[in-house]
Amino acid sequence: MNHTQEELVLVTGGTGFIAQHCILALLAKGYRVRTTVRSLSREAEVRSNLKEGGAEPGERLSFVLADLGDDKGWAEAAAGCTYVMHGASPTPTGTQASEDDWIRPAVDGNLRVLRAARDAGVRRVVLTSAFGAICAGHKSMTRPFNETDWSDLTGDVWLYQKSKTLSERAAWEFIEREGKSLELAAINPVGVLGPVLGPDYSHSIRIITNMLNGQPGCPKINCGFVDVRDVADLHLRAMTDPAANGQRFLATGGTSLWLVEVARVLKHRMGAAAGKVSTWVMPNWLVRMTARRNPVMKGVVPLLGVNMNSTSEKAISMLGWKPRSQEDAIVATAESLIRLGLLGGSK
Repeated sequence: MNHTQEELVLVTGGTGFIAQHCILALLAKGYRVRTTVRSLSREAEVRSNLKEGGAEPGERLSFVLADLGDDKGWAEAAAGCTYVMHGASPTPTGTQASEDDWIRPAVDGNLRVLRAARDAGVRRVVLTSAFGAICAGHKSMTRPFNETDWSDLTGDVWLYQKSKTLSERAAWEFIEREGKSLELAAINPVGVLGPVLGPDYSHSIRIITNMLNGQPGCPKINCGFVDVRDVADLHLRAMTDPAANGQRFLATGGTSLWLVEVARVLKHRMGAAAGKVSTWVMPNWLVRMTARRNPVMKGVVPLLGVNMNSTSEKAISMLGWKPRSQEDAIVATAESLIRLGLLGGSK
């Protein structure tokens, strides 16, 4: 008998892009899944996205109301679960969001989930952290970033990266101080691409959307990419492999790419669908000038020309992980955006 049939896994933040692919991967392996949402009215949307991903779990998937900003619901969410995948992260809205609006909820949210997991006798939590907890605040490296690196928060760091760094650090400290028998593993993905299941998708996918919609050029930005299906697969491996306990795993599909290389992949592989994609490299001075009036561009300025290369050697050798190529992840993203009519001007 397959023991996974009886094991229940909690996936936090069921409306999230990575979370939904984790749910698909768990269901495919025979687990029962419970997921948290901040509003039960979103159950239909989550089920519809999972159906787009090929799954109709029926009763094998249940929903529970829980918000990272509140203790209510977390004990119920974790009850009876063997494992927890925690990737939900509060994202404040509005440009006026202060440092506290970003960091407190991220740190407190992680601690709430870990406390509930420990008290419910959960075996292991797999935390979805981010490459932002590894790479931020560093000058260009002469070697690829790896799991021993932590973001340097004294540097020029986005609040998102700061919140990811401090919340992951808080999780490891919690396990050390008061985790008792609870185990923890962390996954630190680079830019997450892959098939979108609906209009609510990861920040990195906007890079592809903007290119296909005809943004005027490519800033000199370097980024690693990974397919969301491989990120979900790595979560599953980190959940059950004894070797993963106490470890963090960087997830990337290969050597980092400059944005113009991403644009060229789209041109090369997508044909007419990539008709609006520009392979013009925007000069740094122009990006800096634009950043004066455009807050989105402002965040890009510290990254201009910085090599963000990283390695997944650890996940590959320790857990037998085999990610798709970045090129395939880029193409899968574009194809899904076109198929679901999510590009500007397409219905």
